[in-house]
Amino acid sequence: MEEIAVTSSSHTYKIVIGENIRFQLKSFLPKTYSSILIISDESVAPLYINDIRSNFTEEQVFQTVLPSGEQTKSMDTFYNVHTDAINAGLDRNSLIIALGGGVVGDLAGFVAATFMRGIDYIQIPTTILAHDSSVGGKVAINHKLGKNLIGSFYPPRAVIYDVETLQTLSAREIRSGYAELVKEALIADQEFFNLLLKTDIQQVTAEELQSHLSLGIKIKANIVQEDEMESGVRMYLNLGHTLGHALEAELGYGTLTHGEAVAIGLLFTLHVSENMFSKQIASHSLIQWLKENNYPFKLQQLDEHALLLKMKSDKKTVNSKIKMVLLEDIGSPVVKELTDQQILDFLHSFNRKLVTE
Repeated sequence: MEEIAVTSSSHTYKIVIGENIRFQLKSFLPKTYSSILIISDESVAPLYINDIRSNFTEEQVFQTVLPSGEQTKSMDTFYNVHTDAINAGLDRNSLIIALGGGVVGDLAGFVAATFMRGIDYIQIPTTILAHDSSVGGKVAINHKLGKNLIGSFYPPRAVIYDVETLQTLSAREIRSGYAELVKEALIADQEFFNLLLKTDIQQVTAEELQSHLSLGIKIKANIVQEDEMESGVRMYLNLGHTLGHALEAELGYGTLTHGEAVAIGLLFTLHVSENMFSKQIASHSLIQWLKENNYPFKLQQLDEHALLLKMKSDKKTVNSKIKMVLLEDIGSPVVKELTDQQILDFLHSFNRKLVTE
């Protein structure tokens, strides 16, 4: 078992990574609670919700099980979960437990941030992808015009990462999670990036996975501690997400997993970076790794103008100017403002590049 401490402006919380630790929840909680609401989804609840409930034999425990998928991060679901919390009689000394992937974590965290102006919550991520979203306290729901546009910064009280729950993941979910690990490596760690390029993600051992997760989480934890409210270096964690989020919104949430969209976004970032800085960085090696690991990146011809509009609704856009996180090299991210025409030109040449790969 490994513990990583993260300090936010309001409190310090632990990220605990290990096997079977979902049965030890009480030892990781900062205090006792009047009642507990577990929020999960239809994929995860049948597998693990009873394990979580078994920790609490004396407390009042309620549960809300949501449909699986990105569409769940909606205003309607957010309102309905608040209704469940009110009907269950939750109060300011209650705890919300987010049991699931990034969708459940984002939504449950935003419910916790807004219920009675804020109650405690913990994250129990059950996907590789959620190693990223469960750390740092960014919680949100989607608007039909863009992803994560309605949300807050609200750190959890703990992140309990039982890697045994990852054994049930599909190949698609494994791909999705490893895209975010690649993102973190590109931002901060050439050695980690090289290690990932040697990894067959469908054959990775439990020990290797736990090591990869720990490296990725430490990169993210260091960044969010330095810049909790995303006014500076935390923007680097959006590497690949400007196009990634636009693809999700344009194609329809669920057509690509979040990580699959981010993987394409990372390729686009490298395409733009290599053109702007006139040097080869890692696009060839990354596209080979994506091919070897069966990532979908050969999309039908995309509407470049529609994608531009979606990119302009990104949270980093200021005065309708797109700010993209680029790489001067691996481990050297920068934020650059691009004109609409530059984006359109890069999208056009990127589309042609994907067709020929």
